[in-house]
Amino acid sequence: MPEYKLQKLRGGYAICLYEGGKRVSRRQLESGDAAGAAAEFSRIVADASRPVDPDIRTIWAAYCADREGRRIAKNMGWSAKPVLGFFGDRKPEEITTKLCRAYAAQRRAAPKGSVAQQERWRAAGRPAAQWTGVKDGTIRTELNQLRAALLWAEKAKIITKAPAIEMPSAPAPRERHLTRSEFERLLDAAETPHLRLYLLLAISTAGRNAALLELTWDRIDFERGLVFLGERNMLRPQKGRATVPMTNALRAALANAHAHRRTDRVIEWAGEPVASVRTALTKATKRAGLTGVTPHVFRHSAAVWMAEAGHRMGEIAAFLGHSDDQITQRVYARFSPGHLRGAASALEVGGPRRAR
Repeated sequence: MPEYKLQKLRGGYAICLYEGGKRVSRRQLESGDAAGAAAEFSRIVADASRPVDPDIRTIWAAYCADREGRRIAKNMGWSAKPVLGFFGDRKPEEITTKLCRAYAAQRRAAPKGSVAQQERWRAAGRPAAQWTGVKDGTIRTELNQLRAALLWAEKAKIITKAPAIEMPSAPAPRERHLTRSEFERLLDAAETPHLRLYLLLAISTAGRNAALLELTWDRIDFERGLVFLGERNMLRPQKGRATVPMTNALRAALANAHAHRRTDRVIEWAGEPVASVRTALTKATKRAGLTGVTPHVFRHSAAVWMAEAGHRMGEIAAFLGHSDDQITQRVYARFSPGHLRGAASALEVGGPRRAR
């Protein structure tokens, strides 16, 4: 394997290439000081290490490596099989609108679930139409990840230009939200302590499902009454992970759970961190006589409740961890009791007529 070394040369610095322990080339660097030479050396080595004319598989892997430790890298691990199975061996310049549409069509016809699940559904006589067809929202997520990797590659000068990626239209916002009475019924139907704590945490913080399940006790500040859904003292906010105050009910539930904790995770069961609440939530939903309840419904419900109480959209956006309130306005403004009231007042008709 070739090896690059930074060495002194004629009062300055040079980059030397070694192969098999022997120097095969040497190049004088422009920078004369140690710090500048080190930076120049790093740039040259990085440029030399970049693949020539990389394919999508190489770019995808490089982007995931650059984002290692972030949730996007984990999510792209799940998307890799379909995306790379279709695009992996292609070069960026080969990606066209027609190709993106072909990918979307293929995914819409693809079977859902694992091979084992498909066999069970087939054995049970379940019609194929019910277990095939990936939703457009999932396809959009996969293509968005591909676009992110390509844009990163362009910015890193790995490729000259990132191609345009056409994707399905964004799905309509989910309308399902719980009323307060529905939430109380669900809370009463929660038979396990970990689900009850999860429900209180979800509705009280409006946190995303992943943020709640990954929450650790070092991010619960009882002294100041705060819940840090993202990392404490992080230099830049994480998407959708705000720092929010505790409600009285949540504080009491957290204090009780903290006293009996066995792991560093807030949501735990039988001495182990909880990876998913879907099974427990599905059972509680049935006992409560409700339908359409998913982990995301609690975040949506919390935002609706705040809007119904008349709180400003900017305040709700901050609670949800939105970077601005445009999305918040579009989705939740209509739930506010004051929404468009001022404009409607200009349209009043049918008042008392003046005497002639």
